[in-house]
Amino acid sequence: MTDRIAVVTGGASGMGRATCHELAKRGCPVAVLDLDGEGAGEVAERLRSSGAGALGIGVDVADRPAVNEAFAEVRADLGAVSILVTSAGLTGFVPFREMTLDAWHRMLEVNLTGTFNCCQAAIDDMVATGWGRIVTISSSSAQRGSPRMAHYAASKGGVIALTKSLAREFAPFGITVNNIPPSGIETPMLRTSQDHGDLQSDEAMARSIPLGHLGTAEDIAAAVGFLCSDEAGFITGQVLGVNGGSVI
Repeated sequence: MTDRIAVVTGGASGMGRATCHELAKRGCPVAVLDLDGEGAGEVAERLRSSGAGALGIGVDVADRPAVNEAFAEVRADLGAVSILVTSAGLTGFVPFREMTLDAWHRMLEVNLTGTFNCCQAAIDDMVATGWGRIVTISSSSAQRGSPRMAHYAASKGGVIALTKSLAREFAPFGITVNNIPPSGIETPMLRTSQDHGDLQSDEAMARSIPLGHLGTAEDIAAAVGFLCSDEAGFITGQVLGVNGGSVI
């Protein structure tokens, strides 16, 4: 995968950061995009110190002009984009009857429109070269629903539908588009939700997972790495659950 330029959104922490390291290990120069620009820069510096090409950019994926500027910077610094992983996301818990329209809109703007923005910003490079890999990150909440997370589940369900549509539209150009809906993964976002009392303890969550334990960000990154490889070239439009068997 050497010289296949990868862009990872939400790359400053959690699954995104692990994905940046996985793709760099596979030989990709990596552009780390995140709302936390300082964090993105730190991840990029770590990648460079390990010998990989890397660039860190602070960007809100819901801001289309900023996304276009970020991708232009990636092209100028690293080259045309071959791989896109959309890990940037927003979560939240609120009873449906108390959910404000602003909260609904913001969730969709980041999780769904943000994914749309980045896919559209990257796709022309892939079409031009006749090769591309897009991996979107959704959530098991989109598969089974989640109380007090109607806006989140809806946004992630939209990501799955977008993924399948892009897979069909761009297959003739040698581009695959797949989705991973994680569940029960140890991330800073999960820890924050636990601290706020919105999620159960690790032990309680593990009891609902057939494999009996939480997953790691590296588990997600390994699946992303495979889907971005040449070996996965006949896989597109698929939803690959990395969830310990909690959704089958």
